[in-house]
Amino acid sequence: MSEVEKNMKLYVVPLAPNPVRVMLYIAERAALGVDMGIEQIIVNTLKGRHKEPAHLARNPFGTLPVLETPSGRYLVESRVIIDYLEDCFEDHRMFSADPDARAHERDLERICEIRLGNLMAQWVHVYKSPLGFPPNPDRAAELEKAMQPASAYLDALLSDNRPFLAGDKVTMADCTLQGFLQFMRFTQKDVMAPWRNIQRWDAAYRARPEVASVLTI
Repeated sequence: MSEVEKNMKLYVVPLAPNPVRVMLYIAERAALGVDMGIEQIIVNTLKGRHKEPAHLARNPFGTLPVLETPSGRYLVESRVIIDYLEDCFEDHRMFSADPDARAHERDLERICEIRLGNLMAQWVHVYKSPLGFPPNPDRAAELEKAMQPASAYLDALLSDNRPFLAGDKVTMADCTLQGFLQFMRFTQKDVMAPWRNIQRWDAAYRARPEVASVLTI
């Protein structure tokens, strides 16, 4: 991809898990020497900027992130954005070239989002929503219980003291899980407290200089 073609814009909100995992992905690739030249633009959701005509013209669903590609097309799903960037920038790709290893990395990422992260996001909004939704303690308790199988699985995976979820190198699973954990930290309640290996991984991941510019909580 040429320097001109690298002229892309990523519309984000720094707390929400889906934008954060894309931002983490970009930061991790940058740490490996991949300059994507992407301008990151904050859309203030607390002020309702995501519902204004300018943003709805980019994404009629009013969600974030949104990537504006060099062709002027808008991509509105975070995993598609990541796949697109993997295709565009061939050096130091995050996903492994080996099909078996790549499938494992993708499987872990899906587990982190579908079986845990989505429950985390729901929990935030019924416990202490940044968007002002009313608390629902009963639903919060249900969601905390529903998180346990995936939390136990990931905690067991990390029991060998591996630095990252897939082993010795960072993958999208790390970016995705960290995006949702940061969202939960907004509530100031540590739902992951029972899971010591996840806690160890979380502290070590956040301490890395590669991600310091992305993680705000």
